[in-house]
Amino acid sequence: MAASLHMLNRVVLPGDIVCTTQDLKVCSQNPRMKLKLGPGLRQEGEQVLAYKSGVFRHRAPAVYWIDTNQKRYVPVKDERVIGIISNRGGESYKVDIGTSNPATLSSLAFEGATKRNKPNLQIGDLVYCRLSIANKDMEPELDCTDGSGKSTGLGPLSGGFMFNCSLGLTRKLLNKDFILLKLLGKYFPFECTVGLNGRVWINAKTTINIIAISNAISNSEFMDNQQIETMVRQLVEGIM
Repeated sequence: MAASLHMLNRVVLPGDIVCTTQDLKVCSQNPRMKLKLGPGLRQEGEQVLAYKSGVFRHRAPAVYWIDTNQKRYVPVKDERVIGIISNRGGESYKVDIGTSNPATLSSLAFEGATKRNKPNLQIGDLVYCRLSIANKDMEPELDCTDGSGKSTGLGPLSGGFMFNCSLGLTRKLLNKDFILLKLLGKYFPFECTVGLNGRVWINAKTTINIIAISNAISNSEFMDNQQIETMVRQLVEGIM
């Protein structure tokens, strides 16, 4: 039998009927609102099924997904990722985003780009992109605009340091209730870009600060807020 939304924030397994589309519309309090099923969920008729094990999550107004900590990233449309240029052609680039196949990034997929005026990326450069096409039967395609032609923070990443972490930690970093980045920002001016493919890019004034911030992020995955506050305080005392 289909479960109602009492399954929210509970563990589900592949094949579980999480709820119905009608349940989701009632929960969003707007039957006309378009529902968005994220990673781990798919619709079959009126039923919503889980195809990954994890925790059933919801973000207002009508976004639902399964929060899981898998090793390999699976592309999802409109997610933002950090890629590494692995090859370049006349009109496009091949980009490593941690998936089984490289993604394609058009040289015109940047704000204001034309055939005469476009970024000149080199192999090994980092780029922050949005997945414009993500289909299991097609090669992923990337875009450095938000769909309306604006970059909104997307594009090449210069300098700094990129490191890999778990997919669960990247989602945790983007959670507004996770206090680590806010605490670090009180003591260290820095830039941080989080890709949902398990990559984090950090840039700060000094190499010591970059290393300290990177280590703090890596160590915070299984800490609660109180432990994070203690860690940041000890980190600041050690550097200052």
